[in-house]
Amino acid sequence: MDVLTASQRKKNMTAIKGRNTKPELLVRRVLFARGYRFRIHCKYLPGNPDIVLKKYRTAVFVNGCFWHRHENCRYATTPASNAAFWQKKFRENVARDQRNYELLQEMGWNVVIIWECQLRLWDEYLLGENLERWLANA
Repeated sequence: MDVLTASQRKKNMTAIKGRNTKPELLVRRVLFARGYRFRIHCKYLPGNPDIVLKKYRTAVFVNGCFWHRHENCRYATTPASNAAFWQKKFRENVARDQRNYELLQEMGWNVVIIWECQLRLWDEYLLGENLERWLANA
């Protein structure tokens, strides 16, 4: 049973953003501060990566654990109401993400996935160090 009314739930769900989220802005700020230049939301690449570093042929996805189903993550919960709908929705999201990652790799792009829960644990310095390490291996 949902604790919110249908109109309250609709208001909450329409407020969820897909772009320029706080985790994404944090990653962009750290990259920019370290001297990396990038494009955002490139429509010409599969999956419209959140951040594209063309020089390094690297596409960065900043994924929310709930929507993209981070495996074994405490934030990847499934709503109790309308469970069949949500399970189908999450399965389709994961399949779509996997297809996009594979297409990018076939095109010669490196794919970096940063999960929302990782950003909760890392400070900006650790995030920057991890990003530099991933880009050095690109």
